[in-house]
Amino acid sequence: MSDAGYSGFGSQTLPFLKALGFHQSKEWFEENRSIYEAELQQPMAALMEDLAARFREEDIPLTSSAKTSVFRINRDVRFSKNKEPYKTNLGAVVTRSGAKKDPGLLYINIAPDNCFVGAGFYRLEGEELRAFREAIAGKPDEFRTATAPLIERGHSFIDRDKLKRPPRGFEGIEDTETLELLKLKHIALSRPFDQKLLGGHALIDEMVEVARAALPLLEFGWRAVDPIRAARAEQPA
Repeated sequence: MSDAGYSGFGSQTLPFLKALGFHQSKEWFEENRSIYEAELQQPMAALMEDLAARFREEDIPLTSSAKTSVFRINRDVRFSKNKEPYKTNLGAVVTRSGAKKDPGLLYINIAPDNCFVGAGFYRLEGEELRAFREAIAGKPDEFRTATAPLIERGHSFIDRDKLKRPPRGFEGIEDTETLELLKLKHIALSRPFDQKLLGGHALIDEMVEVARAALPLLEFGWRAVDPIRAARAEQPA
């Protein structure tokens, strides 16, 4: 990572990712590594470090770092039918610890046709997801209030992997809106952002605003999920 702070992604960021999708070879990647490092890798690392500083200044209980928050460009192909070696997007998370597996996050995705910031709880484990669903079913109005700031900003629920039927144990829920929420596999919302934000400091401001709007949802989820994780941590190995 460069010692310089974040000043935006390079003009070749999106063209590089688009070209990588066509080439998908180590030879091409190595020939263009200098572009990747200067215009993609280093700016993302600097963004994560500067975001952490802003969150500290504004007393937002989230953090990030170049070391722990950024996803690798290399794909893990060991158990995948898709053997293409490289991702065609940049991704990073912001969590309470800065670690990727910490529940409750902000996620930034940068891709030629899919730049967005997401917030919430993604890929919760079984007991955690059930606890979250129980919290929604028990306090639906509180959950709607918690998600309202994000919805008002134009964020919408991520319905990837959404169930077609109510999850087991929740079949008796009569409120249609609550029932649809309980079918979600990921309790998270996202909104696209203009690619122009990649060119300067405005992306930091955008992510700080998303963090503020997401805090009620994150705090609602932490109250549901944290006891499950704490109980698991106390179990003998």
